[in-house]
Amino acid sequence: MISPSVTWPLATMPFLSSSLLLLLTVSTPSWCQSSDTTSPKATNGTPFPWDKIRLPEHIVPVHYDLMIHANLTTLTFEGTTEIEIAASRPTSAIILHSHLLQVSKATLRRRVGERLTAEPLRVLEYPPHEQIALVASEPLVVGLPYTVVIDYTGHLSGHLNGFYKSTYRTKEGEVRVLASTHFEPTAARMAFPCFDEPAFKANFSVKIRREPRHVAISNMPLVKSVTVAEGLLEDHFDVTVKMSTYLVAFIISDFESISKMTKNGVKVSIYAVPDKIHQADYALDAAVTLLEFYEDYFSIPYPLPKQDLAAIPDFESGAMENWGLTTYRESVLLFDAEKSSASDKLGITLTVSHELAHQWFGNLVTMEWWNDLWLNEGFAKFMEFVSVSVTHPELKVEDYFFGKCFDVMEVDALNSSHPVSTAVEDPAQIREMFDEVSYEKGACILNMLRDYLGADAFKSGIVQYLLKHSYKNTKNEDLWNSMASICPTGGTERMDGFCSRGSRSSSSSHWQQEGLDVKTMMNTWTLQKGFPLVTVTVRGRNVHMKQELYRKGPDDASETGDLWHVPLTFITSKSDSVQRFLLKTKTDVLILPEEVEWIKFNVGMNGFYIVHYEDDGWDSLTALLKGAHTTISSNDRASLINNAFQLVSNGKLSVEKALDLTLYLKHETEIMPVFQGLNELIPMYKLMEKRDMNEVENQFKAFLIRLLRDLIDNQTWTDEGSVTERMLRSQLLLLACVRKYPPCVQRAEAYFREWKESDGNLSLPSDVTLAVFAVGVQNPEGWDFLYRKYQSSLSNTEKNNIEVALCVSQDEEKLQWLLDESFKGDVIKLQEFPHILRTVGRNPVGYPLAWKFLRENWDKLIQKFELGSSSLTSMVIGTTNQFSTRARLEEVKEFFSSLKENGSQLRCVQQTIETIEENIRWMDKNFDKIRVWLQSQKLELF
Repeated sequence: MISPSVTWPLATMPFLSSSLLLLLTVSTPSWCQSSDTTSPKATNGTPFPWDKIRLPEHIVPVHYDLMIHANLTTLTFEGTTEIEIAASRPTSAIILHSHLLQVSKATLRRRVGERLTAEPLRVLEYPPHEQIALVASEPLVVGLPYTVVIDYTGHLSGHLNGFYKSTYRTKEGEVRVLASTHFEPTAARMAFPCFDEPAFKANFSVKIRREPRHVAISNMPLVKSVTVAEGLLEDHFDVTVKMSTYLVAFIISDFESISKMTKNGVKVSIYAVPDKIHQADYALDAAVTLLEFYEDYFSIPYPLPKQDLAAIPDFESGAMENWGLTTYRESVLLFDAEKSSASDKLGITLTVSHELAHQWFGNLVTMEWWNDLWLNEGFAKFMEFVSVSVTHPELKVEDYFFGKCFDVMEVDALNSSHPVSTAVEDPAQIREMFDEVSYEKGACILNMLRDYLGADAFKSGIVQYLLKHSYKNTKNEDLWNSMASICPTGGTERMDGFCSRGSRSSSSSHWQQEGLDVKTMMNTWTLQKGFPLVTVTVRGRNVHMKQELYRKGPDDASETGDLWHVPLTFITSKSDSVQRFLLKTKTDVLILPEEVEWIKFNVGMNGFYIVHYEDDGWDSLTALLKGAHTTISSNDRASLINNAFQLVSNGKLSVEKALDLTLYLKHETEIMPVFQGLNELIPMYKLMEKRDMNEVENQFKAFLIRLLRDLIDNQTWTDEGSVTERMLRSQLLLLACVRKYPPCVQRAEAYFREWKESDGNLSLPSDVTLAVFAVGVQNPEGWDFLYRKYQSSLSNTEKNNIEVALCVSQDEEKLQWLLDESFKGDVIKLQEFPHILRTVGRNPVGYPLAWKFLRENWDKLIQKFELGSSSLTSMVIGTTNQFSTRARLEEVKEFFSSLKENGSQLRCVQQTIETIEENIRWMDKNFDKIRVWLQSQKLELF
């Protein structure tokens, strides 16, 4: 699953959000949690026979027969679930999940000889655990086959999970209704009673009743349709492979589709609303290419006869990997050839690659429990990088992937972070696991392991893992055991592991010793939170290294005992050949063959650690960047920028030295270092905005534009160039226009005038559209015109661009109206509200409005968005975590503590409080230094 607030925190389109990331800097959120301690009494007052959140293991499902009949007029559904079960010990109570369903009848069937017996079951409900107990008159016999039959009804969900209603408006203005599912992690129980835990895998036979004007699709192909009454058809779908409940899916709609076959005979189809099916071609081609890639890479055929990809008009997360029927927000599947940007294409490709990777990692092999969710999500995120770099090399996915490692480090550096593998139990805690640590950190440490083992050995290990555990469930250690067992018996130059003292060994014994320790090594990255800071001190030819836990805050913080096995890589002024060193102890020393002018660790950003260069180490690297920055790669330049500012936060490096390093950006042209520079510099003036420090704030903004002016001036207002060139153009022109750089504003105003005079029919260059809208929206007529176009547009890209532009208006009344209107969920869909609230919350005029709206509407918010959901978390983070005054900190603490069980203990609250405290400390320490430094730079950049 992909969540927009995890992957793309500022917008529904991944690289639209990147452009705002530069301007508005939404910190990546963790997930919230709540808890429940109700005693086990059923709703009728009798004791409930099970007191744990996890289901008992002595009854397991073997096969489900599901019949679902949804009424899209009354927005209700009825169903019958037949579950073949097996008991491993005698018990009278069958415990399973059910949430917000009304069970009308439950029966236990079993065959005795030729006779079929049916016994009514007593139904007990325990809502706090979302469980029901079906109680038989006598214990079930071990080894006998039983079938539980449950009749029930329900309402289509008001949230965008479970079995829920979605709507769309046709070109002619007619509102049409459809019903779709989203079950991960714990919402299958909202559609049918079931054993709703990932380890209870079973086969599913699905039947859907529908009107003839609708089409039903599910995980498997349609076998037949039968008429059950006048105007009512029942579609029978083929039986699924063995899988977890959260992967079941069905949709009832009037979607249309287009299809292609892969070279191995898998039918791939895109489903979308009829008015948008013409936007499905790009995703269809990408899906065919990626599915073929994964079959080749994993050497395991895709096991189903078809793969559907459906664009759902209302969809809270980004996408979902249901086996054989992946579902998506329209904006991450549909590509408008006339209006979609280069970043849209990259975002769609990455999202499709992520969900298709899940067909192996997650669906074929599934984590045993949600504490190891990263085995699903970290791998799928990592495979985006592996697959797209091969299938679509022109997209330069590596420029996106490595930036995500820096993003998650911001979260992982907080005390409120958590280990990649973390114990969780209740649904809110489980939802909390769908965060950057599971996704991005998981992917980044897998990339580090691949770099450590070598690509071929790594691939052999994951293929062995998939083959060994197909249709089963796994734990963290199962992956490491597969990795350790692939160590080659004969050493090769590429796969010889790392030497502990800098001498490279090609002996097989050394490799095996290191390789067999993969589990110990990787446990240091998955079982403890945070990441290491490696301090490097060069003394002649001796390089002294020390590792410690990185934490923001003063460097007198208490020492911790955390240790990692850190696969260090480095290059020097004398050799660009990558050297390797596995640091397993607190300190170590390596000896260079000769003295060097500079040394750069973490080559290419493949490691999940940051580096401090003591003595004159930073001075040497800053001089290198200023004199000959292309000596090292763009990734290495970006990592130096990132590390320098991380070290300002914990007092290891002065803010002046970090700012001095960024001055080389005047000569930079590559996307990664430019973006990283903006990601470090923009938050500095965003904190000033919250303190009303207008003079220095404006000086800093002017410095930033002067720094990048040559690069901005060189941008053309076209869609020409490579994907990275186009993305850089889009971001830079947006930045320049929002910062009121006159040449940019004048050009954008002219474009907007022409576009408005054509009634929005003029085709603007897609990569500069957001910059044009952001300028045009600043007068009332432009704002009103954009909102009218929003209502009629069929292009998701255009709607996203307009949505962002409306949020950057400087008119408080317009911003307040936008918050009120989008919260209604009528013209602007409710799924867009979290993004709108966050974006207004980053607006220097709008942030007080967003914070006030969150507080005044909290009770309504938690009715629309679940406690623990990514949407709610992102709104908490997005409206508060750039505050930098003690008065705001007290407001935040006071408000959330007043909520008690309705939010006071949410993890995101702890995170944002911690972040605000750090913002205050950082500004108190560095603001005056920045002011003085800016004075010294006034003339240098002209």
